[in-house]
Amino acid sequence: MTAAGFEKHSVSLPAEMSERVRSRVGTRGFSAYVAQAVARQLERDALDDVLARMESEHGPVDEHEVLAIMRRLAG
Repeated sequence: MTAAGFEKHSVSLPAEMSERVRSRVGTRGFSAYVAQAVARQLERDALDDVLARMESEHGPVDEHEVLAIMRRLAG
C-alpha cells in the first residue's frame, strides 16, 4: 500500500549508480533521493521550455553579451 498522493514505480538504474545513491542515503532514503532528482530535472525542463520560447520570440542569445555579463558578475 502506498501513501496518499504517491505512486509506486519500478525503474532500472545502472548498478554503480544505485550503489552510489545507497551509500549517500541508505536503503530507506532511496525513493526520496530519486524523487528529488526527478523534481530537479522537471525544473530544468521547464527552464529549457522558457528559454526556447524566449529565443523563438526574441532570437538567439548573443554569446558576446553573455560573456560580458559573466565578466561583470565575476569582477
